Amino acid sequence: MPSAPPTPSSDHDAAPRQRRARRKEARPGELLDAALQLFVEKGFAATRVEEVAARAGVSKGTLFLYFPSKEELFKAVVRENLAGRFPEWSEELDQFEGHSAELVRYCLHTWWERVGMTPASGITKLVMSEAGMFPEIAAFYQQEVIEPGHALLRRVLQRGMDRGEMRVLDLDYAVYSLIAPMIFLLMWKHSMAPCCAASAQIEPLTFIDNQVDLLLHGMLVPGPTP
Repeated sequence: MPSAPPTPSSDHDAAPRQRRARRKEARPGELLDAALQLFVEKGFAATRVEEVAARAGVSKGTLFLYFPSKEELFKAVVRENLAGRFPEWSEELDQFEGHSAELVRYCLHTWWERVGMTPASGITKLVMSEAGMFPEIAAFYQQEVIEPGHALLRRVLQRGMDRGEMRVLDLDYAVYSLIAPMIFLLMWKHSMAPCCAASAQIEPLTFIDNQVDLLLHGMLVPGPTP
């Protein structure tokens, strides 16, 4: 008895498989996006993995396939949005050809445009607010974000000194002069800005330019110090 001919496959059968494959590939990114939104909105302690999964449109079990705990999910969010950007920023520093004063301005502008204007800007406030309750999160952030950030800014300032464009600086503390205005902007954006009248708002790039000018030139008129 002859066997039945094989059933021909069709584009209609293949399409659902392709959609499922694309959906599976998209899940980690969707979960990280949802987690970032909820962590910034609610904080680390108040965010539940069930909420993250629901916002991403998957089950809690699916979330745990990719991220075994909420802490690991948070670490992945930080690496995706902050820590993973340092190689790119380091390469840009190496390729910059202008004066070191302009490099300082470029670094702060670029950081605001790529981080400060995005949802990732809320991560710093979260860590500062909850470091006491979650020291392991604070230690991770110190290692993955703060230390590489300090190292990058030290290179910027060292470049200026090596080229004779900046005076000799105490780099251990000078880096904080660049970091402090940016942390202020983040804290303002995620605390006071939503509550302030339009007349009291701070325009970030104008603020950054003013800070750079103060850092480079100070407040005193050139001449003998009184």
